[in-house]
Amino acid sequence: MPSFRVPSFIRPQHSFNRLRSFHLAPSSNTPIEQQLAEALPPSHFTKQYGEPDQRLQKSTRPTIAKPLIPRGGVISLSTKTYMWLAIILSLLFIAALSCSFAGAGPEDDALKLILNDVLTTSGPGIVLTGENVDVDVDEPSVTIRWAILACGDDYTLPESVGLHGSSCGLPAMPLDIYVDSDSEPTARYDPSQIPYNRDSGSRRSIQNLVQFDSDHVLNVEQARLYPFDTYFLSSTLRIVSPTNQTLPIRRLATIDETSSFLVKTVDIESYSNAANNTESPSRDIDMFITRPGNARAFTLLLFGVSWILTHVTICHVIIARMLRDVKPLLKHLISTGAILVALPQIRNSMPDAPGLDGVLIDCIGFFPQMVITSISVIFLLIILAAREYDIIGRGRSSSRSSGSHSLAMSSRPRPPPVPSQNATSKEISQYDLHRMIKHLKGQYVFPPVQPGSPHRLDTSRDLQHRRSKTLSKIMEAGELHRH
Repeated sequence: MPSFRVPSFIRPQHSFNRLRSFHLAPSSNTPIEQQLAEALPPSHFTKQYGEPDQRLQKSTRPTIAKPLIPRGGVISLSTKTYMWLAIILSLLFIAALSCSFAGAGPEDDALKLILNDVLTTSGPGIVLTGENVDVDVDEPSVTIRWAILACGDDYTLPESVGLHGSSCGLPAMPLDIYVDSDSEPTARYDPSQIPYNRDSGSRRSIQNLVQFDSDHVLNVEQARLYPFDTYFLSSTLRIVSPTNQTLPIRRLATIDETSSFLVKTVDIESYSNAANNTESPSRDIDMFITRPGNARAFTLLLFGVSWILTHVTICHVIIARMLRDVKPLLKHLISTGAILVALPQIRNSMPDAPGLDGVLIDCIGFFPQMVITSISVIFLLIILAAREYDIIGRGRSSSRSSGSHSLAMSSRPRPPPVPSQNATSKEISQYDLHRMIKHLKGQYVFPPVQPGSPHRLDTSRDLQHRRSKTLSKIMEAGELHRH
């Protein structure tokens, strides 16, 4: 059947009607066409024959609603959106970490509780609070900065109440403080040197006038177990008035946490016998110093990272043995050298780590790591030198082989040329012999060698032909008489 194609200027663009033949469309006299014509309103323009009705297409075209949520519940985001999300999450993370500084206030609240507890449990008297504890493991020593305080009306200097937010203040009498039964007083306190605040009339607390330092030798029996090292310190203090009267010390307390250590103190009331067999009251303090949990955690993490990097250097050596080129080998050598430089920095970044004195964490960590990494660097250098030597050897062998190949090519005899029509039998036989040798060696020969090849010379026939030809010429010349 004949087909009709709708012209391009009549049919709409990107229409599938151009793919259909005209004989596939229903005839205008069919019942389907008549029903569609009755259902649609009359057109205001004359439709050309074969032109598709746009209203019919719109009415019969199904409408597909786009789902609000894509199939599978996965919403694709652009790269810019991912970037902004990463920035927002980074800022939230930094803000969350910054909130930890809000709860890291001074130790005033803890000291306030201690001072208020003195009056209710121990009674009025002198109180010494260690507001700073400096632990030096390498020395080893502990330096405690003591603050001189007094609780109770009989012991408190007027206009000085309210230190650390408590009901205690500065002592009202001069004091001589002896630490660990020294012959000379470690500190002297004189209330007459405390200045007044002209505006408020209250006494000011000058640190050098109301505080003193005491140095103590630290017990380092477990210093080798860093970061699980613990230290113990005990000390005794005694306070004497200018009238040589021993005053009672009601409390000895220190802060609980420093930048690198946790300090737990226990104070004990004690006494000593003087030369005249009289009791001299004193007070002892026992300090237990340990590492905080976060310092131990970070130290162990750095310890594990150092060993992982050391194992990476061993992997570099194993991979380098399988390589044959120099450039990939250089990458492994640079990476191993960087690890060798980074290991001491990781060791120094451990929180308040002791020196390289042979502690346990160095005997099972830093020293073996440096040895293994250094050996890995040496092995990589040896492998690199071996690969360089192989490249030089291959270059020499290739130059020798190329020279010998060129010499062999120059000394090799040239193959015989293709015989022409005027070629002699010797030239033909040499050419056939050369072709046969190549054929027997399995080399390509064209045209192929065949038993009945026309290039092969029948020597007997040729000799017979030449013999008969020679005799005929002689007979024609009359040199030989016929019988």
